Amino acid sequence: MNENGTDYPERTIKETIGLGFAGRCPRCGQGRIFRGRLEIVDECPVCGLVLSEHDAGDGAVVPALLILVTLAVWVEFKYEPALWVHIVLWGPIGTLLTLWLLPRLKGIGVALQHKHRSTEVPTKPGGA
Repeated sequence: MNENGTDYPERTIKETIGLGFAGRCPRCGQGRIFRGRLEIVDECPVCGLVLSEHDAGDGAVVPALLILVTLAVWVEFKYEPALWVHIVLWGPIGTLLTLWLLPRLKGIGVALQHKHRSTEVPTKPGGA
């Protein structure tokens, strides 16, 4: 048992990130945290963890764009392709990479929020 009297294991950062990447509940590791593609469920269907207060917002977009831009710059400096190659290459790759990467990065954000500042109790209007 951990400090709050539950049987849920205390997770390491690596385990927390793995659960977020898989889109699983950061507390029980079994329930899914997404309804649809990027919408966070209100609570875990397995353990009841309140996830409605965890908001990763657009936090996943910045790392996804940085990864995409880094790949494009690397291709430019390594192979120096013509401009039309970049246009043809990065449209589909950017779309597919973003669709695959955004839910995983958002899940990591929610899992890390739970680990470092759990907000199971809904906040009062106006904050605090």
